[in-house]
Amino acid sequence: MRMCMIECINEEKNCKNKECRQWIDYEDDHNCTLIAVEKHGNMTLREISDRLGVSFVRIKQIEDKLVQKLSKKALMKTIR
Repeated sequence: MRMCMIECINEEKNCKNKECRQWIDYEDDHNCTLIAVEKHGNMTLREISDRLGVSFVRIKQIEDKLVQKLSKKALMKTIR
C-alpha cells in the first residue's frame, strides 16, 4: 500500500496529489484508484468508466485490447 493512501484513509480526506499515477477525479473514493479497489473490489466496466470520466465504450475497447495482448503473450509462451 502506498503511504498517501493510508494517510487519506486515516485522515478521511481526498488526495490532492494530482501528479500521482493512482489519482482519479472521483471524490467518493478519495481521488485514489487504490482506495476505490480496496473499497469496492471487482467493479463493472460501467463503474470504472464513471470513475475515470470516460465512456463505457472506451473502457470496453481498452479491455478488448488488453485481452488480445494477454492472449498473444500466453500463445508465445506455449510456443517456446
